[in-house]
Amino acid sequence: MKKTLGLVLLSCPAFAAPSSSLDIATTLGSLLFVLGFILFLAWLLKRMKVPVFGQQKGFQIIRQLPVGTKERIMIVQAGEEQFLIGVTSHSIQLIAKLDSPLTQEAQEATPFANQLTQLLKKHEK
Repeated sequence: MKKTLGLVLLSCPAFAAPSSSLDIATTLGSLLFVLGFILFLAWLLKRMKVPVFGQQKGFQIIRQLPVGTKERIMIVQAGEEQFLIGVTSHSIQLIAKLDSPLTQEAQEATPFANQLTQLLKKHEK
């Protein structure tokens, strides 16, 4: 029994020949190839402009109001109907179906400096 155990231990990879620099170069080359392939696929997906799940046709967020760190009240439009929903990190609940639809107001683009000035004035008071 001791002889068989000894023979098994003698064939362990610890007694194998040391690896050559060619093996390391092959490993690094393979790693660089895989990383390059991943970057190529990311570039290709960006170039093809794969649609984002939240921006589907016929469904959009009209307005949203944060009421906590992860809680929001939102008005969403699905087709021609609008719904008032409450969204948390764990659930989405229907609050009401709106009878008269709201329009999505075009928010004017203001430079960051103007917004920062308004914010600072608000906190000075």
